[in-house]
Amino acid sequence: MATLQEHPTRSAKPASAPLLTRVGRALRKESGMLIIFVLLGLFPFIFGVLSGEGAQSGPARFWQGQLIAFFIMGVYAMSYDLLFGYTGILSFGQAAFFGVGAYTMALFFKHAAPAIASQYQVFLPGGVNITDAVLMIMAVLLVMVVGVLMGLLFSAVSLRVRGVYYTMITLAMAEAFYILSKTTDLIQWTGADEGLHGVDFPAWINPTQNRLLFYYVAFVFLLLSFLFLRRIVSSPTGRVFIALRENENRVRRIGYNPSVYRGLAFVISALAASLAGALYSIWNIGATPSMVSTTTTVNALIMVIMGGMGTLSGPILGAGLMQVLGQFLYQWFGQRWPLVFGLFFIALVMFLPYGIIGTLRQRSSSAGRGWKQLVGMVSGKKEE
Repeated sequence: MATLQEHPTRSAKPASAPLLTRVGRALRKESGMLIIFVLLGLFPFIFGVLSGEGAQSGPARFWQGQLIAFFIMGVYAMSYDLLFGYTGILSFGQAAFFGVGAYTMALFFKHAAPAIASQYQVFLPGGVNITDAVLMIMAVLLVMVVGVLMGLLFSAVSLRVRGVYYTMITLAMAEAFYILSKTTDLIQWTGADEGLHGVDFPAWINPTQNRLLFYYVAFVFLLLSFLFLRRIVSSPTGRVFIALRENENRVRRIGYNPSVYRGLAFVISALAASLAGALYSIWNIGATPSMVSTTTTVNALIMVIMGGMGTLSGPILGAGLMQVLGQFLYQWFGQRWPLVFGLFFIALVMFLPYGIIGTLRQRSSSAGRGWKQLVGMVSGKKEE
């Protein structure tokens, strides 16, 4: 009986130990990202104290705006990295997801939300009016539905063609949405070349009226997107994405349907990019054709290459470099800043061919293997 009583006590320790070990290992592995996220969360108050003007005004407010754009574009870059870096799909249509998400959000609050709010009001039992919050939830759900449909559309095209042919078709599809956003036939809805401006978003999330709150909305959006996409790429489904990038024929031979997983990658990527575009439309108080242009897709490609393909943290770093470094270069060189940034990008690709994060990981891995070999030579043990 004593043995039976002691057995649960002994078995309880191994059950909790692996969980604590995994958590500790994850924290050590992502310690750099954890420190960065903590600093970004405290940035408005730290900068406000250093500037002496508080977190709601002056330089702190200006740099909050720069970081808001960085947070949103970081999610957009990660969505493209899921396709290009992890699944190996070179698409020039990512701006279509981003721009359609932006236009969906702007169109809803420009045309649909006022009509709904004029007829219906939603109150909590205490008399609190939550109509604006309900409208925002409806808009986000609509953006998600549109994003999923766009992902399915692009994945359906990928069933028929591959390689450079598919890349050109995605470019043509994105260009079609760009032309549609500029057509004068829809000027009363989209504003044509001028786009949608002055959209009446709810005051509680309006970045002009509540900059600090919107900063944390964008920050939480980046954090949750990173955790979600990290979970996806670390799952068995993510491993199939990587296998598709390496050898699609072998994936088919071992029993997986490449079309299903390629479509899943498109849907997840389109969903993340559409939500990023929706938040960007709130940040810009509207939507413009430039959000659907090929330049927006090329920017995502540049951010992924600079940070490192297939890393997630790399595209975030690339987005930060493009946003913050671009701001400094504009202040120093004026309208010539794209030329200087282009030279910087060329030098980075030459000396860091796998991107900043990708090259650092590769070199740290090589250094780790070299250290193990050195220890083996000194100790007289051969590495198996």
